[in-house]
Amino acid sequence: MEGGGRVSWVKYGPVVSLFVVLLAVWFRSPDDAVPDDRLDTVLSSLLRAEGKVGVSDVAKPKVAIGFGGCVDLIVDGVMLLNKIGVPPTDQPLHHDYIESEVQLAQSFAYFFAPGAAAERFMLNDTLFSELVEASRDLPGNRWAVGGNAPVMASRMATEGCDILLGGSFSPDFTDVLSPHITGTRPKDTYCYTHLRLLGPSCLLRSHAACTNPTIFLVAGNIIEEPDIHLILEYPSGASWGQYTSRRANRYIVHSDDHNPYLDSMAEFAEKLKDFEPDLLVVGGLQMMDNFPFQAGERDALLSRLSGLMASSSPSIGVHFEMASFVEESIMEDLLHYVIPHADSLGMNEQELPNLLSLLKGTNITVLSDPNPRVATVLDQMREVYRIVNQRSKDASEESDTYGAKAKPLTRLHVHTLAFQAMIVTRGSQWKNTMSATAKASLTANRHVCGSDAIDPSKARLIMDDSFSVSRQEGSQRIPLQESRPVSCWDEEDYEICVAPVLVCTEVYQTAGGGDNISAAGLVLQI
Repeated sequence: MEGGGRVSWVKYGPVVSLFVVLLAVWFRSPDDAVPDDRLDTVLSSLLRAEGKVGVSDVAKPKVAIGFGGCVDLIVDGVMLLNKIGVPPTDQPLHHDYIESEVQLAQSFAYFFAPGAAAERFMLNDTLFSELVEASRDLPGNRWAVGGNAPVMASRMATEGCDILLGGSFSPDFTDVLSPHITGTRPKDTYCYTHLRLLGPSCLLRSHAACTNPTIFLVAGNIIEEPDIHLILEYPSGASWGQYTSRRANRYIVHSDDHNPYLDSMAEFAEKLKDFEPDLLVVGGLQMMDNFPFQAGERDALLSRLSGLMASSSPSIGVHFEMASFVEESIMEDLLHYVIPHADSLGMNEQELPNLLSLLKGTNITVLSDPNPRVATVLDQMREVYRIVNQRSKDASEESDTYGAKAKPLTRLHVHTLAFQAMIVTRGSQWKNTMSATAKASLTANRHVCGSDAIDPSKARLIMDDSFSVSRQEGSQRIPLQESRPVSCWDEEDYEICVAPVLVCTEVYQTAGGGDNISAAGLVLQI
């Protein structure tokens, strides 16, 4: 009998087990819901928020974007360092610029372990050329449009804006431009079927059947060889010697000798008059960081840029996109020449505390927490908003060099791996903040995963289930509601919106993420 009982259990045990599992699933608590169900709900809710507004086909927004551009050569960073024989260092160190393989290893290790984005100028032309040559036949490498301005321009053209781009490019640069960019030749009413550069003033691509093309104009000179920027990408959990990356990111090196001079600025300023944009975007100024200018050169260039920004119509929004700056003197120049004439700022979780440190009169912050809490970021944003506007108010009491008053900061967008956050002044020209925050969040996944269609099975939420609106004791906590994931509320004279990011788990690219995210957020607010 005992033997027969054991046989019966062995025979029917799997059926009983399956029945128990099905009962557990049937009666599970709602709190134990399958994560995919939650992601599906968050995704559909973000898409619904994004879709509440769109870009008009009747009156397309016109955006002027400067400056510069390059061709990105994207490679696996660890694979490249191994190929050229750069061993892992036992001394991670920050360097303002790179002159040797030892400094490259130390600087890469410094940012690789925490998974923080970084960009450095390489003074050693020979070493940079060796890196580029080694990258050309590295498995999995690829070429892409690079530079803040072209990447933001490409995204905004994709979203339906008419574009004026300031930059000097080689004819080969057109081969890697976004396939979504369409356009017509000036004064022509028909479309072209392939990409071409018509002199230095008109860049276009479209299809024979296009009906409402996007105008994409380029102001700048033609250069013989494109500037190459080397993007050393790495995924989360990548290993290099004793180091393991905490998150996917990139380390960028370049030896760019065109873009630091903003040599398209004069023609861009001339074309700007006829283009009559709704928005002026300035970026790419990190190319000046630690570049060996002659005495007074950088100051003169930024002074001219300041005049260009200050002379724009008060009705035109002016956005400045921050980047990786480590030279304190150029950060101070930005505070003097650029930021006073921008009413919108965009930056990531590294650049925010960097700017705040300088505004508060302390040393710049080279490396910050790559995964900050929402409350920490919001407090830093409030401080930046308050200090910049106080400086603007003080400066408005006296005329600057060009007789124009400083603009108040009315929009601040910070993009992090886990969430998007915006502060927008109530009653300002910036509209649709909730939808714009949702769009920025969705664009983060689309860009990093390399697909317009978001797959919840290749995403995860890393933002907390609830967050404090401030680090101050007793601050309100806001729960993440899957059906309404974008949280917005009013404070003082501004509105704050926070949206979770569906973090891509199968990374295609991280380079250009911030530019795509910022550009997408701006599109719905102009």
